[in-house]
Formats: sequence, structure tokens, C-alpha cells
Amino acid sequence: MSRTVEAQPRRSVLWSREHRLVTVGLLLVVTLVAFENMGVATAMPTLVAELHGLALYSWPFTTFLVASVVATVLSGRIGDRRGPAPALLAGPALFVAGLLVAGTAGSMPVFLAGRALQGFGSGFLLVAVSLLIALVFTDRERPVIYAANAAAWVLPAVVGPSVSGLVTVTIGWRWVFLGLVPLVAVGFALLILITRRLPAHMPPRAGRRAGVVAAVVAAFGVAALSWAAQHPSPLAIAYGAGGLVALAVALRRLLPTGTMTARPGLPTVVASRALLSGAYAGMEAYLPLTMTAVHGYSPALAGLPLTITAIGWSTGSTLQGRFLDWSREASLRTGFALVAVSLVGFGFVAQSWFPGWMACVVCAIGGAGMGVAMPAISVLLLRYSPEGERGYNTSAMQLADWVGSALLIGLGGVLLAVVASATQPAPAMGLFSFVLALLALTGVRITSRWPKRV
Repeated sequence: MSRTVEAQPRRSVLWSREHRLVTVGLLLVVTLVAFENMGVATAMPTLVAELHGLALYSWPFTTFLVASVVATVLSGRIGDRRGPAPALLAGPALFVAGLLVAGTAGSMPVFLAGRALQGFGSGFLLVAVSLLIALVFTDRERPVIYAANAAAWVLPAVVGPSVSGLVTVTIGWRWVFLGLVPLVAVGFALLILITRRLPAHMPPRAGRRAGVVAAVVAAFGVAALSWAAQHPSPLAIAYGAGGLVALAVALRRLLPTGTMTARPGLPTVVASRALLSGAYAGMEAYLPLTMTAVHGYSPALAGLPLTITAIGWSTGSTLQGRFLDWSREASLRTGFALVAVSLVGFGFVAQSWFPGWMACVVCAIGGAGMGVAMPAISVLLLRYSPEGERGYNTSAMQLADWVGSALLIGLGGVLLAVVASATQPAPAMGLFSFVLALLALTGVRITSRWPKRV
């Protein structure tokens, strides 16, 4: 089939009369949330100093994470019972409220409250957007909108930190939050129009539901693990272990049965999200440290490979979106293989005798792998999910992402403390890359076992 014939369905999918409004609304909201996500870290040193909260430097991130976990599970429950409309409206409203509270905060506790509201809004939107895509786009069309979503993250990833830094030093850090309010309000207005056009939701008579208590326990378990990873100490090991136990108990209610053993079908899809996101997040977390400590790069240059990741991710996602009849199972397996190659490369980059610029090549390969694999996971999740459990399974997939990332970033921190140090991380990162690559290869293995297509 010619390139022209392949590209034509892609254009019609996004910009056809029935999809045009949904496409614009989703991409605008995703882009704005991405800008805030990418920019807040740049403004954080200035704002915590002004709010006299240097001792609580990690809390804005932890608070956002805890709120997001709880909101994701709640959004899944609401979505299965009432469709995506309630969370599509609640998400932006909470996010805007969080921007206003954070941008006008006069103290650290008030700022943390704003971050919690942003986390709730983001968590509601993550699930609601997936359910809206399931409702509006067919199984064959979904790779295209997922490719567009990935592209919407590229500009924020490339210019978000720089824009945030410029805003912080010229007109003040508060406008990193307040400046987004009018734009998110426009996206909110578009989502209102979209929800009015959605068909009436018919809730199923039966379906698995996640427990609210389990969601709260999981949120604090993830937070404990994240905090322990950021502040390694004997005490951190104790509450990190407690968080791990609490998380394990909660996940029995929050993940599909068989996820821990990667049972073929839906459990493999959810397990794949944990392995893929966790392994790549582990590399991303420690690559800048490696570039500065091992190769002597400046902070600006040390972050360049992560920008290459965003570009590679978008390129891979765009490629898979142009071929609507590709096997998504094969796409996922290919993505795992590319990520495994990049993780092996990370182990070499972490050594002083290996050229540091190769990190850009490593991230280009890994980003492309993520761009091919992540849309495949989303497509397969909806394909294997009963309609009445799409919200539950979508929230489970996102939770698996966060848990996998928290565990592996934490493991990297432990290895750094035990095997090496922040000033000489090479031995720890060499070992860490081996573990991460092994997990990616495990992903290749488990995605070789699929049931017949449903």
C-alpha cells in the first residue's frame, strides 16, 4: 500500500466532522497539563525558598502523586458507572482550582493544597481521556489519537522548562501556574461541548470495582516508596518497607487478577505497563546525574538526552499511528526490544571510558521504543477490557505505571547508596542498567504469549 493511501486514514480519523471537536479539546488539555508538568520542577527552587519551605522540597511532588493515585481510582469507578463525562468536567475544574491556589499561595501548606488539587484534576483526566477515546474512536482508529497525544507532549518537553525558567526570573514563579488558567479554561469549555454530544451512558449490571480505601492505602504506599527513594537512610528503609507491604495488599484490589504473574491477555497488558514505564523511568531518573558526575556535562547539556527521548517518543508514536493495521501485540514486543537495547546502552554510557554523547543515541532508540509500545498498551487494554470495566482497568494500568516507576527509581537510589555514590555513580549505574534491561527483556518474553484476539 502506498504512503499516500496509508496517510489518508490518519488525517480523516483526527479531523473528520465527528472527531474534530474531540481532537482539539483533548490535545489542548493534554498540552497544557504537560506544560505544567514539565515546568513546575524548574520553578520549584525559587518558590520553595520564597515560601520558606526548603525543608519540604519534595512534598509538592509527593502531594501531587498521592492525590493523582486516589483520583485515578475514583475516576475509574465513576467512569464505569456514569461514563467519562463527570470526570472530564471535574478534572479541568480541579486542575484550574489547583493552579489558582498554588499561584496565589502565601505559605507552603497552601501551596501544597494547590498541588493536591492539581493532582486530583490530573488523575481524573488521565482515566476520563482514555474512556472518551474508547467511546469516540474505534479499535483501528485509536493508535492515531494516541500518536497525537504523544506529539502534544513534545513541545512542552522541549521548551517547557526553559519557558518556566524565563517566566520565573522575569515576572515571577506564580505565573508558571496562573498563566495557564485562561488556556485551561478554554480547554474546559471545549470539553463541556464534547460531553453534551456524548451518548447516554448505560451502566453495566456487574463489573469489578476498585475500593476507595485500597486506593488511599496504595497512594500512601507509593508516596512512602518515593520519599524513601529521595531520602535514603535507615529510617527510610523502614517506612519504605512498610509502604511496600501496604501497597502489595492494596494492589490485590486494584489490579486485574493475574497481573503479578503476567497471565496472558489483560493481566499481561497491565504488567507490561509497569515493566516498560518503570524500567525507562529508572534510566531517566539517573541519566542526568550520570552525565554530570561521570562525563562532566553542565546541567543544561545533561538534560539534552531527555529532550531527545521526547522527540524519539513522538516519532515512534507517529510511525505506529500511520499503520492502522499493524499488530499491536507485535508493536508492544518491538517496543520492549528497543527499550532493552537503550538500557544496555545506558550501562555503557555510565562508564567514563565510553563517549557521553552516545546518551543521545541511547535515548533516541529508547524513546522510539516507548513511542511504539505505549500506544499499543493503551489499544490492547481497551481491546481486552469488558466495556463495564474499562474505567477499572485504565486506572489499574496507570497505577501499575506509578508503582513500577517508584519501585525502580527507589532501587536505583539503594544501589547508588550501597554500591557507589552520587559523585561516582558508574558502578551502581552499570548494575542498575543490567537489572533494567533484564526487566525489558522479560517484557519481550511475556508479550510473546497472547490468547486469540477477542
